[in-house]
Amino acid sequence: MLTSMVKEHHSKQSKRKQEQEVRRKEAIESSNELTQSLVDHLNVGVAQAYLNQKRLDAEAKQLHMGATNFAKQTHQWLQLIDNFSSALKELGDVENWARSIEGDMQVIQQSLELAYKASRAAQATTSASTSAVASTSAAANPN
Repeated sequence: MLTSMVKEHHSKQSKRKQEQEVRRKEAIESSNELTQSLVDHLNVGVAQAYLNQKRLDAEAKQLHMGATNFAKQTHQWLQLIDNFSSALKELGDVENWARSIEGDMQVIQQSLELAYKASRAAQATTSASTSAVASTSAAANPN
């Protein structure tokens, strides 16, 4: 009877060990499936984050290129405005020069007019004197 009880106990223990082994394998398999499911879920998030980062990098590069082009264009505009400003200053200098020349020419014109009038007056005086002398000579000399 004791032997049969021992055998029965061993058989129950063996059965329990097998059941525990089956449960252990099922638990390991379930935990592996859970782990794989969690990793897959995380991988989807990581993949999405990677794609977003890649898109952000491309947009940042495009923004940098746009900013560089804008800076170049702004520099060109500043040079154009500076050139235009210099041209306006030169035009102002030319205008002042032209006014100065015009003033000098008016002075010359007035001087020439005065000289011409003085010359005409001198000629008129000379011709009046000459005709007066000639008429006096003709009156004194009646031949």
